[in-house]
Amino acid sequence: MGEGGAGAARGARIGVMGGTFDPVHLGHLVAAAEAGRAFGLDEVVFVPAGEPWQKEARRLAPAEDRYAMTVIATAADPLFSVSRVDIERAGPTYTVDTLADLSRERGPEAEFFLIVGADTLSGLGTWKDPGRLLALARVICCTRPDHPLRSVEADGDRISVLEIPQLEISSTLCRDRVRAGLPVRYLVPDGVAQYIAKRGLYRE
Repeated sequence: MGEGGAGAARGARIGVMGGTFDPVHLGHLVAAAEAGRAFGLDEVVFVPAGEPWQKEARRLAPAEDRYAMTVIATAADPLFSVSRVDIERAGPTYTVDTLADLSRERGPEAEFFLIVGADTLSGLGTWKDPGRLLALARVICCTRPDHPLRSVEADGDRISVLEIPQLEISSTLCRDRVRAGLPVRYLVPDGVAQYIAKRGLYRE
């Protein structure tokens, strides 16, 4: 579907995968693909964060670099697209604003499914306007090997739990390996590894 995804049909089932994508890695792609298959999604939109409010203490790679890596990583799969809504919105990035912007963009008939990890969902109560968020989208909670489900429970109407192949990959691991001069091939798509090397990201 490619960059932007503006041609999605009204009434489509649309997955939304937000994150810093610093960098995007194969675990992100596997989770998106599995959610797409399990829930019959017509599209999964990756939304790189502009200024994520919960990660203000850590210096991120520039938003345009994170956006470019996400476009590179998703280009080969027609299910995937990438949106700039969070990058182009001024101020901190909140998921409820992301969903509201996408809803206005795609129209009232579009059905949204927010794809998150179990670690992320466990903090849902601390997010901005969680009630409105759950009104805007159903949540697909993907299990991860290092964050077993504890307090998170499936809600048949708004929250579903999806087991995905267990990949021990994180953006933190990828950044640490680059900083140590170690390869990240097979952890991120080849094009992303090449982009990181060319731009000299994560070496400081």
